Amino acid sequence: MRPPADGPGAGRPPAGDWAIETRGLTKAYRGGRLAVDGLDLAVPRGSIFGFLGPNGCGKTTTIRMLMGLIEATAGHARVLGQPMPAAGRRVLPEVGALIEGPALYGFLSGRDNLRRFDAADPAADPRTRGARVGRALERVGLAAVAGKKARAYSLGMKQRLGLAAALLRPRELLVLDEPTNGLDPQGMREIRALVRELAADGTTVFLSSHLLDEIEQVCTHAAVMARGRLITQGTVADLSATVLGPHGHGRLTVTTPDTADAARVLKELGVSGVEITDDRVTGELPAPDAPMGGPDGGAPRELADLNAALVHAGVRVRGFGTERASLEDVFVSLTGEGFDVAG
Repeated sequence: MRPPADGPGAGRPPAGDWAIETRGLTKAYRGGRLAVDGLDLAVPRGSIFGFLGPNGCGKTTTIRMLMGLIEATAGHARVLGQPMPAAGRRVLPEVGALIEGPALYGFLSGRDNLRRFDAADPAADPRTRGARVGRALERVGLAAVAGKKARAYSLGMKQRLGLAAALLRPRELLVLDEPTNGLDPQGMREIRALVRELAADGTTVFLSSHLLDEIEQVCTHAAVMARGRLITQGTVADLSATVLGPHGHGRLTVTTPDTADAARVLKELGVSGVEITDDRVTGELPAPDAPMGGPDGGAPRELADLNAALVHAGVRVRGFGTERASLEDVFVSLTGEGFDVAG
């Protein structure tokens, strides 16, 4: 999935296979400050794609260029296979977007806001406007407060109303910039469920967030941004694999009161990088075919063999397994920096 590094277009599927594709997309502001620097992004159709990075790393600027709201300094972007911003009139009716929070009419009710947004769509049939608005309100959980003035809505309710506006008609692509901003945990779960439901219906969802957990829970693919540059992209599983042990198993974790004995046995069996923290012993698993200096002269072929060896040596094993790398691990591994969600 990662764009190839050996020349323009090398090994890429046809443009129509991507919901979003950029080549060298760059945005520079006065003084030469690069907000986005040479972005090569490839978002597969039908994916839930997480656009991940700390606040201020260039995510919203990228989205604004993709939607034709600002011009790129250099590079190219295609949305639904069409060049942007040139094809904006053809493309944007197929795209629902929530960018930097919704722009609402505070003096209108939630329902009337949606009716006004729907009326601005030249393809919308006014005869079925009420039904469309009602369905959108139901989907985001605002039907009960649809008559309240938008200025009385909480930040989370305004986010939901903005999302409802993006859902007034079926879309090929949904672009969401920090969609769970201001939502309580229950609201976040509801939005994640809605995103999964939309993807199951065939909509590609491009979801920008600084919340690692949000991306990990809902996305099939992700790209990691830092300081305006793309660090990596791929399936979430592939990104996690970039910081797993050298053989893709993850990091072994043993919980035991006998940490010193456990560490000794694991080292004898070829586990590398063994560390002790409180009642936990961790280390990198060996390759299945690696020569070992263990009691039987061979490498354990399965995790169960390692567990059995620990028990045989008298280690009281209270927990045993492997840890999957998180997206935070990916970010720290690739950038050498912590992930500051405060921006």
